[in-house]
Amino acid sequence: MLIDHVTLKVEAGKGGDGVVRWRREKGIPFGGPAGGDGGRGGDVYFRVIRDIQALSTYKHKKEWEAEAGEAGQKRSMHGSNAKDLYLQVPLGAVIYNREYDKRYEFMEEGDFLVLRGGKGGLGNENFKSSTNRTPEEFTKGERGEFATFEIELKLIADVGLIGLPNAGKSSLLNALTRAGAKIGDYPFTTLEPNLGVYFSYVLADIPGLIEGASDGKGLGHKFLRHITRTHMLVHLVSAENEDVAQVYTTIREELGKYDDTLLKKEEIIVLSKIDMIDEKEIATKVKALEKVSKKKSIITLSLYQDETIKAFGDLVIKKLEVGS
Repeated sequence: MLIDHVTLKVEAGKGGDGVVRWRREKGIPFGGPAGGDGGRGGDVYFRVIRDIQALSTYKHKKEWEAEAGEAGQKRSMHGSNAKDLYLQVPLGAVIYNREYDKRYEFMEEGDFLVLRGGKGGLGNENFKSSTNRTPEEFTKGERGEFATFEIELKLIADVGLIGLPNAGKSSLLNALTRAGAKIGDYPFTTLEPNLGVYFSYVLADIPGLIEGASDGKGLGHKFLRHITRTHMLVHLVSAENEDVAQVYTTIREELGKYDDTLLKKEEIIVLSKIDMIDEKEIATKVKALEKVSKKKSIITLSLYQDETIKAFGDLVIKKLEVGS
């Protein structure tokens, strides 16, 4: 199961405490202060990786804390700095820091510092003076920064396959890319996005939308956000539908309600499953889609007709190359 939203409570490491120590060397029975400083607490980094399953790490553990710095040592030796904490997040993650009201959007791989560990405390040798040769003072290490992070994955794909349940999106993705997406003749067979690569371009099969999806019906908002970063939409409308124009309009309205910028994306309309109807019906439904879409790119397709799959693939590549 794809986990694409988590909330984590995270704290950087506490600094190690300074200590009170005294020189105890041969011939110097009452030496001066020699308490070392504490080590720095561990910082927290987000490690951005190319793995959409990265958030599954946090399925059962929602609170994380970096290691504390080591306390100061005798003979004026500093405590060791703590190891930093690296939390893996997927490429494309959007992260909101509630405490600092900051939003991060990670579009490239790498390590990114988000919380700093606390400074180490001071040992008593720091408080020696001409008037105080035996200081008992020391300071504790500072607490590290802390925050509650809301982490949301937004897929980064070149093409988003959209449409009502059972429009044939997963089957088309499998035919083009061998992605292994689950398929079946019942609503919401696909319960999470599937990705496939076609001639270096990434295609994302977005789970079936229904009327009211923008208000949370069906699979609701859960996957609509994954469409926002695609360069192009492929809208599949099954030829089995009596009123293909209404089906097309329904999904377009839901996209507009969620984010009207989606309506401005390049779009290919696919009349799928044409093997289920005769040629006369195909022509009628193509005309209906041309009218309602104002003559956008429309292609007919059957998974049992290799030439239609190839024609679709060629059109996708052509449009992506022009767009780039």
